[in-house]
Amino acid sequence: MNKWLLLGFAGQLLFSLRFLVQWICSEKKKESYIPVAFWYFSLAGGAVLLVYAVHRKDPVFILGQAAGMVVYLRNLCLIHKRQVNELTS
Repeated sequence: MNKWLLLGFAGQLLFSLRFLVQWICSEKKKESYIPVAFWYFSLAGGAVLLVYAVHRKDPVFILGQAAGMVVYLRNLCLIHKRQVNELTS
């Protein structure tokens, strides 16, 4: 198996792990819950998949992953901002 294919599978694994993390956390809380780790797995998996998509020169895949990265980063910024506000209030 070539290095690029391994990278693509690694990105997909990271991206998929976000659902496992979300599911486990929701089960523990007994309600639907999105932990911060979900966004970090989304970002990491999305970044690796974006690199893979660029290598493959797949514009559909590139656009999809790049748009997702904006959402993941924005959610992490909002979470960070909330945490800072909670610490300073």
